[in-house]
Amino acid sequence: MTSRIRKARAIEPTPTPTRIETVTIKNYRALRFIELKNLTPLTALLGPNGSGKSTVFDVFSFLAECFGAGGLRAAWEKRGRFRELRTRGAEGPIVFELTYREAPGDSPATYHLEIDEQGGAPVVVEEWLKWRRVAANRAPYKILNFKHGRGWVISGERPEKTDTKVQESLDEPDLLAVSTLGRLKGNARAAALRRFVTSWYVSYLSAADARGQPDAGAQEHLSRTGDNLANVIQFLKERHPKTLDTIFTTLRRRVPQIDRLTSEEQRDGKLLLLVKDAPFKEPILARFASDGTLKMLSYLVVLHDPAPAPFIIGIEEPENYLHPRLLAELSEECREATDASQLVVTTHSPFFLNALRPNEVRVLYRDDEGYTQAKRTSEIHGVPELIAAGATLGSLWMEGRFGAGDPLVRGGKPAK
Repeated sequence: MTSRIRKARAIEPTPTPTRIETVTIKNYRALRFIELKNLTPLTALLGPNGSGKSTVFDVFSFLAECFGAGGLRAAWEKRGRFRELRTRGAEGPIVFELTYREAPGDSPATYHLEIDEQGGAPVVVEEWLKWRRVAANRAPYKILNFKHGRGWVISGERPEKTDTKVQESLDEPDLLAVSTLGRLKGNARAAALRRFVTSWYVSYLSAADARGQPDAGAQEHLSRTGDNLANVIQFLKERHPKTLDTIFTTLRRRVPQIDRLTSEEQRDGKLLLLVKDAPFKEPILARFASDGTLKMLSYLVVLHDPAPAPFIIGIEEPENYLHPRLLAELSEECREATDASQLVVTTHSPFFLNALRPNEVRVLYRDDEGYTQAKRTSEIHGVPELIAAGATLGSLWMEGRFGAGDPLVRGGKPAK
């Protein structure tokens, strides 16, 4: 099918973003050990309530916050410290490992982070970054290696294993070396990883927040909750009117009674988002629009962002407030957006699943000990053959063919 999103993008193509290929997590809440290998540009997480989908989302949110202004300590405090973060009954550090490619032709790099608690405070126990040149016919090598705030880094645009290791010492034990040294000129690979992580868009979109009346002023990107929706509409109207036209055209196709949306500054400095229904002369405040209209508008603003985030996490259960017939097209639209972004979504909808491919869907469930496990649907016995014979993922899931993720089975675990 011809891509509507590709036609709506800026004239110059967006470069292929950094792609995460594998995520490994240890000792983070219900994720005692989980490894998501060979992530696709679009990944959907499927599973019953309590299976761990939101916890996987929170891992990415936690990492983004660790790399942000507040750092590890703020992210740790926000989540109830290690008392709430570490897996129940587990010992040892919480471990995160990302394998990623900065560009399609690059060799994969690996970032490893271990954090623990000492004296009632968070510490970075170990942190390293592995990389190698594309042409180098050898195993990846460490170009940054730190333990408890002390270590070394190999600087340069294309660091070699034999290059000089610059010894460094961080001021505090809770500082991340990649985030800290990535701010310094010369540490190109650390800087690239820092830029990537800090640019992630972690979404907690809420129709209630989108109804707000923010202070006037154009804003380039939608916030995590969508509470600046009117500001982004103002920005698009001023700077990217063609993109805004595309968003409105798509919205009108899915909500036919919508005629126009606009933002309007008030005397008190507040910005109002107005929605005009086609049969009526005067628009209404967005606060009185339906939840479905506001959620759809928020999704379209994210997916049509003229300068999209390279990694978008948290399009959570898009079927909420939306008519089932709209979900297949929204699913395809998510895939089209992967030209410029890698997306992770969750869903309980067979209609959304029907537009996905078996390698794009992971089923999450709890094992006998209560810990989250994951299975890719393309690796479930019989599923590829049924899909080849004309079945759809949504129908197979509703029929219980996945053997996991059943909400009527404790933990949604597969039958023995």
